[in-house]
Amino acid sequence: MFYLLKRFIQMKILLNNNDLNVALNKATNLGFIPTMGSLHKGHISLIKKSQKKCKKTLVSIFINPSQFNKKNDFDNYPRNNKKDLKILKKLKVNFVYIPSINQIYNFKRQSKIKLQKIDKIMCAKYRKGHFEGVIDVMDRFTNLIKPQKIFMGEKDFQQLYLVKRYIEKKYPTKVITCKTVRNLNKLALSSRNFLLNKKELVKAEKLIQNLINFKKKIKNEKYKKKIIVNKKNELEMLFNVHIEYMELRNIFNLKNSNKIKNSKIFIAFYLKNIRLIDNI
Repeated sequence: MFYLLKRFIQMKILLNNNDLNVALNKATNLGFIPTMGSLHKGHISLIKKSQKKCKKTLVSIFINPSQFNKKNDFDNYPRNNKKDLKILKKLKVNFVYIPSINQIYNFKRQSKIKLQKIDKIMCAKYRKGHFEGVIDVMDRFTNLIKPQKIFMGEKDFQQLYLVKRYIEKKYPTKVITCKTVRNLNKLALSSRNFLLNKKELVKAEKLIQNLINFKKKIKNEKYKKKIIVNKKNELEMLFNVHIEYMELRNIFNLKNSNKIKNSKIFIAFYLKNIRLIDNI
């Protein structure tokens, strides 16, 4: 009976904060998946996890300008609301929130969000203001939506780490960590992948496959920092790419590590002007 009722649940598209407040007035055990659209199987896995664990699920589509440190990157970010809504309708999502910039940034913060010096590593080091923008928008979303759970993927691991720490300290909301979804050739799914041509996509796949094999080989090696620096140079030469950073860090505190256990290799690299990140 419950399954039959679920089939006829209509998806509500919410375009402003008033609609959002009315729709969520009596919502309990709400799961929230924040997205910037251009949905893929990674997003779908987050939605399905929310639907398993929560009574109702809300997905937002909002390309947040404050987390882009380059205007060109914001302008070129892939957008396809029509296709996204078709996917979400098929998944029988309860609510889709597509606010304007004014709806989200309708008040000025009393105090600016600042990262601690210890957090200014990896993407925070190379994308100044990026995580401040991410935390700001996630704070605003959580305050508006008041979800019981937020579902985020491990691909943007540093983002997940910083958001989880901030949100769980401020709100009675749990941030749920979800595994990275990869394609058959081991490349992490990302909306930015849509900006790559076929040749670039194959190159990205081969680079990640190479890195996965490399991590397995160095399990028992000493002096991992030096080995990783050498591997970074080798990958740049082999694939003709610019690697912004490639570091081995502990997954619990993001400190530099010299052990494979409880650590990941974090990488950011450019294919032409498209920036991809991953953690292995």
